[in-house]
Amino acid sequence: MNYQIDKTLPIPGYIQLYRLLARDIAAGVYPFGSKLPSKRVIAEETGVSVITVEHAITLLNDEGFTKSRERSGVFVSYRDEDFLGNVGNIGDGIFEKPEVNRKNGLDAAKGYGEFPFSTLARTMRKVLMDYGEKLMVKSPNPGCLELRSEICRYLARSRRIEIDPVQVIVGSGAEYLYVLIAQLLEDKRVAIEDPSYPKIREVYESMGLICDKLKMTSDGIASEELEATKANVLHVTPFNSFPSGITASISKKLEYLKWAGKRNAIIIEDNYDSELTVSRKVEEPLFCMAPDVNVIYLNTFSRTLAPSARIGYMILPEQLLERFNKKLGFYSCPVPIFEQYVIAELLRNGDFERHINRIRRRKRKARKE
Repeated sequence: MNYQIDKTLPIPGYIQLYRLLARDIAAGVYPFGSKLPSKRVIAEETGVSVITVEHAITLLNDEGFTKSRERSGVFVSYRDEDFLGNVGNIGDGIFEKPEVNRKNGLDAAKGYGEFPFSTLARTMRKVLMDYGEKLMVKSPNPGCLELRSEICRYLARSRRIEIDPVQVIVGSGAEYLYVLIAQLLEDKRVAIEDPSYPKIREVYESMGLICDKLKMTSDGIASEELEATKANVLHVTPFNSFPSGITASISKKLEYLKWAGKRNAIIIEDNYDSELTVSRKVEEPLFCMAPDVNVIYLNTFSRTLAPSARIGYMILPEQLLERFNKKLGFYSCPVPIFEQYVIAELLRNGDFERHINRIRRRKRKARKE
């Protein structure tokens, strides 16, 4: 076990050891079902105490990488398909000095992933220490660069969405972003799913838009309804649309894109709730499927962290960036800079994705019971 624990780093030894082990487990060095070396052997070979090893193993157990069996040892329980995104690089960069100045369980009734408060509190303290008086500075209008950059990295890992931070606009939840989109659109008619989340229609109509309500079938909007609408803007929730629970099939997604391509239309992809899928195959976003079609991608952290986390973001296609900056670039970001740095840190250190992985495993287990 060629692990080096750097005791000069501010990162605790058990965290370093946890990351090294998790990285090798994810990389297949320790395959599913295999037994890890004993705690005493790990301690001797890495130069740390047995207690440090025990703390690292506890984290691995909590995150689903391993499972301890009494009087038998610690066995690998990690399966790649159970995890969202790429966890293989979890240990990368742990020997780098962190730059100075750099957010239990599942509510079965509501489906909210309740983020562990202890992790959130620890992250908040770190942000306060790292940023200090910089927390008093006004956020850039589209959101702080740290958060927008981490969103880009997260989407590249988990959704294969390759974008630049300038395409990311941070806002205080989905409704705020709907308002911005309504002002950005040149067309005053938008097609929406029927049924759909009521506030989509309410926000658009309050902004003077006309909403065409398109009936749903078992795999998405009915084809005849889509062809009949006079709208050149389509707002869809491809995954687990509320309240119908319908997820658009791949053929239906391609139909949406073909429709938009023929009309030179805009698609608004509302990807709310998509991270909490129990599917072993990550849903492919419309944003990635046709680069020549203008797709605006939306998501929020209220579902994955907590309902009180009024933070969302939208990704603009490059073709709409200039229009947005000219018409709406003057808007100040409504999300406090402190909260933006907290979310950025959760994305950067992997806590956000580990939380999602826990929720997905728990939901998958509940379905089997």
